[in-house]
Amino acid sequence: MAKYQALSLPAGSDYSAGMANLIYKISPADEWRKAEESGLYEGAAIDLADGYIHFSTAAQVRETAAKHFAGKDNLVLVAVDAKRLGPALRYEISRGDQPFPHLYAPLSLEAVVWVKDLPLGPEGDHLFPPLDA
Repeated sequence: MAKYQALSLPAGSDYSAGMANLIYKISPADEWRKAEESGLYEGAAIDLADGYIHFSTAAQVRETAAKHFAGKDNLVLVAVDAKRLGPALRYEISRGDQPFPHLYAPLSLEAVVWVKDLPLGPEGDHLFPPLDA
């Protein structure tokens, strides 16, 4: 089982106030199906290595797909209700000096709003469903 450690953040570094209601996780479909069987998502290899599960907002997820999942198929896009994650969810400055949502705990599938396929289009870019902020 993965070990997650909450950060000791300086004052003003919790970026959760006023942030997105829905956040998004891109996952290989087979990896996500295993999470559905167990009811808990521990994270991808990069999440386990970093000690938190990486998420993106609606404004960030297309860039995340292009940067980390370019040309990859058999993916799903998972929409998660950020309000259901509690204090384990932190918004921390990352790529492009933007606050990204990071979850310092396994993801309970009770917080998942929907899961949709994330296919590749004819130009090789991922075709996203409509996203809610």
